[in-house]
Amino acid sequence: MGSAAAYALARRGRRVIGFDRFRPPHASGSSHGESRIIREAYFEQPFYVPLVRRAYARWREIEQESGMRLLLACGGLSIGPPDSALVSGARASARMHHVPCEELSATELHRRFSAWRVPEEMVGLWEPGAGVLFAERCIDAFLSLAIAQGATLAFEEPVLSWRATADGVEVRTARDVYHARRLLLTAGGWARELTGECDLPLTVERNAVHWFAPARLPETLRPDRFPLFLLESAPGRVAYGIPDLGGGVKAAWHHQGELTSADTVRRTIDAAEIEDVRDILERFLPDANGPWIRSTVCTYTNTPDHDFIIDVHPRHEQVLIASPCSGHGFKFSSAIGEILADLAIDGRSDVDLTPFRLTRFRG
Repeated sequence: MGSAAAYALARRGRRVIGFDRFRPPHASGSSHGESRIIREAYFEQPFYVPLVRRAYARWREIEQESGMRLLLACGGLSIGPPDSALVSGARASARMHHVPCEELSATELHRRFSAWRVPEEMVGLWEPGAGVLFAERCIDAFLSLAIAQGATLAFEEPVLSWRATADGVEVRTARDVYHARRLLLTAGGWARELTGECDLPLTVERNAVHWFAPARLPETLRPDRFPLFLLESAPGRVAYGIPDLGGGVKAAWHHQGELTSADTVRRTIDAAEIEDVRDILERFLPDANGPWIRSTVCTYTNTPDHDFIIDVHPRHEQVLIASPCSGHGFKFSSAIGEILADLAIDGRSDVDLTPFRLTRFRG
C-alpha cells in the first residue's frame, strides 16, 4: 500500500518521500512469495467487488505504464461443500455483482480440470476472470514509477517516531528528522506501534507458504490447465494454491498461523508445517504432491473483523492510516494507492470507505 500510494501521489505532482526499514521488494513483510491471487467472486464480503474491479483496471494501466507484465489471467476455483462459507460467500458476491461464474459438480470439476480429485459432496465455483499477480514485480513497478515521477525513496531507514506539528508532521527516522504536511502510515506488522495512541486492536499472524514439484503430469498443473484455487476442506479450514509458474505449485493454509510480532516472527519452517499442507495435496491434488521445493514465511496483520483500515487518524487530520489487510489486501493495492492519494490531497474519495473506518472498533 505504501509503494502504491507513493507512486499515486508522485504521479499527481506531489513531493513525496517514502520510508522502508528494509530494501523492497523484500521478504520481511506481507508482499513477497512470487504471486498473489486476484478474484471478483469475493467470499469475504460483497462490498469488496467494486473495489477489486477498480483494482483490475488499474493493474492493467500500470502494466502499460511500466512495460511489465503484472497480472496473469488463469481463472480461479472456490471449492468446498455448497453451503460452506467459502462457496456460499463467493456465490453470493457473484450473484450480487453479476460476476461471470459457473458452479461445477465434483465430476464436472475433474472433467474440466483433470488434476482435481474432490468428493462428490463438494462443488467448485469456476471464475474465469480470476488471476495471479506477480507480487515482487508489482512492487518493482510501483517503486520504479514513483521514482520516475520524482519521489524520494529512503530504504533501510526505519521510522522511529512521529508527532503532529502546527503545520503538519515531524517524522524521526534512524537517520534524520523530516517535516511534511501529510503523513501516511502503511506500516503493516508495525502499524500498532507507529499509530500509538490509537491503540488499534491488531494481531500479527505468521503464515508459511510452500512450493511442491509435480508428482506426475506436470502439464496439467500449469496456468493454461490449472486455475488458482481456494479450498474449504473443513469448516473454517481454507487452503489456497497457485498453478506451477515454473517453480512448482504454491500451496498454503489461510489464517491458520500462530500469533507473533513483526520483529519476532519465526522464519524457520517445521517439517510438520510442510506435511500439513501436503495432506491437502494428497487428498485433493495427488498430481501436485511431489517433492518439496521451498517455503517462505510472511505475516498477516489482522483486524478483528478481517476488513481493512483506511481512515484519518482520530486526533490528527494530517495523518492517514491504511492497511492492515488481514491477509487479503495485495490485490487491491493498485486501487487503494489511488484512494490514499485522493484522501491526502482532497480529503475525500469517491469510494465508500465506511467498512474501513476506525470508528467500528470503538468499545
